Amino acid sequence: MKQALQLKLSQHLTLTPQLQQSIRLLQLSTIELNQEIEQILAENPLLERDDDAGAYAPEGFTEGGEATADAFGAGEKVQTESLADAFGTPENGESPPDWTEREFTSSSKSNRNDDDDEGPSRQLPAAESTLRDHLMNQVATMRVSALDRGLITALIEALNEDGYLGQALEEILEMLPEELEIELEDLEVALRLLQSCDPPGVAARNLSEALVLQLHILPPSRCRDLAVEICRKHLELLAARDFAQLKRACRCDDDDLREAHEMLLAQNPRPGAQYAVIDTRYITPDVIARKIKGQWKVGVNPAAVPKLRINRLYAEILSRERGRSTPAVNGEATIHTRFQEAKWLLKNVHQRFETIERVAQAIVERQKHFFDHGEVAMRPLVLREIADELGLHESTISRVTTNKYMLTPRGIFELKYFFGSHVATDSGGACSSTAIRALIKQLVTSEDVKKPLSDSKIADILGQQGIVVARRTIAKYRDGLKIPPANLRKSL
Repeated sequence: MKQALQLKLSQHLTLTPQLQQSIRLLQLSTIELNQEIEQILAENPLLERDDDAGAYAPEGFTEGGEATADAFGAGEKVQTESLADAFGTPENGESPPDWTEREFTSSSKSNRNDDDDEGPSRQLPAAESTLRDHLMNQVATMRVSALDRGLITALIEALNEDGYLGQALEEILEMLPEELEIELEDLEVALRLLQSCDPPGVAARNLSEALVLQLHILPPSRCRDLAVEICRKHLELLAARDFAQLKRACRCDDDDLREAHEMLLAQNPRPGAQYAVIDTRYITPDVIARKIKGQWKVGVNPAAVPKLRINRLYAEILSRERGRSTPAVNGEATIHTRFQEAKWLLKNVHQRFETIERVAQAIVERQKHFFDHGEVAMRPLVLREIADELGLHESTISRVTTNKYMLTPRGIFELKYFFGSHVATDSGGACSSTAIRALIKQLVTSEDVKKPLSDSKIADILGQQGIVVARRTIAKYRDGLKIPPANLRKSL
């Protein structure tokens, strides 16, 4: 065969940069969206925040920087309407609750006086005290030798986040300089000094020692002595809830064992956890659900909507260039390109929140019984049902429901929470897996602690209610709820 050129016509789909940006913005969470917009603001000088001064509205935009139907091809503006307009007037005619307007309003109002010298000064958050700092402050007040103070400091450095001594004393001894001639007994003395510090139980080498250290600061009593004996010798039996063998080993009755057990439960198994650094992550709901005149309505949360507009200076340059017939130079062409990118961003941001609102409203309409009666009324729902109803692709619904949150009177839920598989019932219907989990939680909460329900018994009870669930399915749902098995739920 010899090589030859051949012309061929074919059709194929191509994702334009505008469509690629729309898909990317749709799958981002609120925090990721703000980070993306901050990066775009740094790259595109035509875009700026709405609370900045000096904005101009070119063709297709209002003076406030909002895009009109001429710019977007739609009759809505970029900025979301207020919650009062989105939700309407409640049934009783009263104004909306304070949480809808006060807690989720934009932070622009609170920052008006940031540059005002007469405004209230902002206070910096206080530095959190770590476990090491807390212990070092106590060591500084001890009347000990310089050598003991150094050994205690070395032990403090070996503590983990829970306050336990993560290394054996022999290992710590090998790490110390040989010229100091430190013996193992010196480290044991330093360890006892450290264990006398606050919080109680710190520098313990295991759970048993941590509990014993905390029990020793309590007033002496028969119950305390029994709890100490259990910690030192029979902690495994207590963890397995083998109360019969535990009573025989400790030679005690039910009342004494119950009191000792309650005393142990009152202790802290992680003494240093209160000083651990906690990474707190806040959630900004994308939409808010509220019942108005007997109907559940969904509105976009104004605090989640980034407020953007076109810069006045560059917009005026573009306005002057419209009347010129001469070709644009490189700088002017760059401005036109940036202007087009800015319009795309405003349109895609608007379309993102519009799609989220449509999907959330469709979810609320199908799960309205959940909002009225709770988890037990959750109905089965899959992505395909919402996609068919709204005329969207199933992958679009998946992007919309990932890392997007809805504020409801029952709490904040991810949109994916409202989707779940179904289990057949005797009547030929279907029950949501979320509702089954709620029923399992109710049964376990109301069970007799002396005779907890097994997985088979829970399956039988649900079967009597017309919900056919296998025992292994009950076990899977129970593990997902972090509920221990029946033998570990047993109590005196």
